[in-house]
Amino acid sequence: MSITHIAGALIATALAVPTLALSAPVAHASHGGATKVKVAGTCTGSATSKLKAKADDGRLEVEFEVDARRRAQVWAVRLTDNGVTVWSGHRTTKGRSASFSVEKKIANRAGADVLTALATNTVTGQVCTATLTYAG
Repeated sequence: MSITHIAGALIATALAVPTLALSAPVAHASHGGATKVKVAGTCTGSATSKLKAKADDGRLEVEFEVDARRRAQVWAVRLTDNGVTVWSGHRTTKGRSASFSVEKKIANRAGADVLTALATNTVTGQVCTATLTYAG
């Protein structure tokens, strides 16, 4: 193999690895029960987020949680499935954890469901987002 071919292979590998690392996790149906998928989201400030999905009676049960560490913060939240908004509204952080969650049952569309959750703090502008792919 020539140096040119080796260099080309190394470049192709270097370009592919970051793409694989950024891909959303994919879940497949398991035998004997519903597949559950859980991913950690990202936030621009000190908050943390996570997104979960699992099959439930032919639908998808989706839960998005944000732990903001400060109570009484209002967040605008949107859930999308393959780019289509399936729920939007506002949630306020509360409780000891100063968090909120959105739990919704949505249609399990044909093929893979790419679920995205986005929350924006209405005062500070802090943003939390999470994406997963459910292929059950």
